[in-house]
Amino acid sequence: MTATTHTWKVASTADAAQARAVLDLLLARGGAPALERARFLTSLTARLRACLDRGGDWELQLTVHRTTSGQDGRIDILLRPTGISATGPDDAPTLTCALPSDPAEDGLPADPPLPEALLRADETTAVVLGLLDEQESLLRLHREELHKTNQGVLALHADLEAAALAQRELLEAERIARDEAERARRLLTFLGDASAAVTTSLSPTAVLRRLGELLVPEYAEHVDVWIFDEGDEEPDTGHPRRTRGHSAAAVAAARTGRPQHAAPHPGGLPGTDDLPPSALSPHRPLLAIPLVARRMLGVLSLTAPGPRFDADTCVMLVELARRVAVALDNARRYEQYRDTAEALQRAQLTELPTTSGLLLAARYLPATQGLNIGGDWYDAFHLPDGSLITVIGDVTGHGMHAAVVMGQLRTALRAYAVEDSSPAEILTKLHRMLGHLQPELYATAMIARFQPGEPDVVWASAGHPPAVVRTAHGAVHVLDAKPGVMLGLPVPFTYDNHTTTLPAGSSLVLYTDGLVERRARGIDPGIAHLSQVMAAFDTTDLDHDLDAAADALLERLLHDSERDDDVCVLLCHTPAPSGPPVRPGGPTLPWERSAWRTPSRGSVEAIRREGVRSENL
Repeated sequence: MTATTHTWKVASTADAAQARAVLDLLLARGGAPALERARFLTSLTARLRACLDRGGDWELQLTVHRTTSGQDGRIDILLRPTGISATGPDDAPTLTCALPSDPAEDGLPADPPLPEALLRADETTAVVLGLLDEQESLLRLHREELHKTNQGVLALHADLEAAALAQRELLEAERIARDEAERARRLLTFLGDASAAVTTSLSPTAVLRRLGELLVPEYAEHVDVWIFDEGDEEPDTGHPRRTRGHSAAAVAAARTGRPQHAAPHPGGLPGTDDLPPSALSPHRPLLAIPLVARRMLGVLSLTAPGPRFDADTCVMLVELARRVAVALDNARRYEQYRDTAEALQRAQLTELPTTSGLLLAARYLPATQGLNIGGDWYDAFHLPDGSLITVIGDVTGHGMHAAVVMGQLRTALRAYAVEDSSPAEILTKLHRMLGHLQPELYATAMIARFQPGEPDVVWASAGHPPAVVRTAHGAVHVLDAKPGVMLGLPVPFTYDNHTTTLPAGSSLVLYTDGLVERRARGIDPGIAHLSQVMAAFDTTDLDHDLDAAADALLERLLHDSERDDDVCVLLCHTPAPSGPPVRPGGPTLPWERSAWRTPSRGSVEAIRREGVRSENL
């Protein structure tokens, strides 16, 4: 690359303009782009003005660089004061402009006239302005594109915001639905658990007590149950007669058969009538729900645990009240059935006879768990020859049917015994009769026959728990001879007689399995316990108060038992010779009964409490 240097003196504005015009032509000849030429000339003009402003004479040094091929080049411009070979530290650096071709191939251009230079400057300006127009057009286009982009971004943002809002609404709706489903699940679970809790009991009192425990405090602040008695209802309408002391809502529910809601503001509860606030609960809503099964049983009144009753909770409470009504109706019917069966059972129990040389005491206790009554019985009666038959028995099954079958067996047994049959013969005939008349029912029984003045007792058993014998000295043994089959089993069977001895002061205990059998331990431990209790008695106490001994026997054996079966006990005691006087051949005289047969206070209380039928002989 070669370089050629040219110098111009710049002392005035005209010199500066002339130098600028020459350089403009040089740049145009070298093919410099209009924009680059305009930039270069603008920078040169600014420096020339700065030099003129500083005053003095200046030199403009032009250096033209050429390549050997002559295809491109470069010009450098340096401004400095005249007489100084280098620029000072404050001077601007050299101006440089690259050129596509050699600008000084034909030498430097002659100094153009200033008007021509001005016109060329306008041409350059026009080119620059054209470029500016293009840039403005592009800028306008870009602005439009940017505006459209911004509009799209705003629209996208709006869509995203709408989508986010919709998603939040969906999530909130899902949360609400999930909460409602969870609440419905909890209400259904509570309804199922509460229904199971109130329907497992057959006691109306237990049902109502359990109902209050379930509802308070989560679903009600206070629970009141108005139960109608038989005499409380009008015969024509079935509505309650006495309404004093109950809320107006409860009375309205009883009369209309519809749930009533009493509150300062309407509740809008499904299937419920709205009433003014109750005087019994002026600040809390009151919900009165009729208890209807086969008939109107009563009204359940609930005070709200909060400011209002929830609609779903109201529906659940109405359904729970319906189930409680069914449970109460079942419990009442059970009690009526139980009372009827027990009355029938007691009506068929025997008034114990009086006999010489023998004391009798009997106890009957109905079951306290379930409908397990009606199958156990005892009997004692004289035969024409003066002997005494004592019987203990138990019919399988419970309730009215068992009580009826027991009455049939008792009547048949007495009829067979009158024929002067032995205990074994009586049981054999009963076995055939029961298998013929009641093929699906069975029974156990034990018969003992006492002869006046004889210590030997003849007995026979049909699958019954073994009797227990206590001697006058306190020794106890079980009559464990192999018993016969149960009465009524579909197999032919002939029973055998057995004999045991009861000397004076001895006792024979006949009983049913309810006295000794427990689900947790079976029957054998119970028989052993019975033997221990009998051994602990004093013979003198048995001689003087057999009723008290019977009460003590039951107390010791049943104090920790739920008694889920009937209990029958028949105590047979042969008093010692020094025992209380007995009128031979006839009933005990009143003065004799008051002297030694009056039951103890505890015995009387036990009789009143349990309704036990007994007589001391």
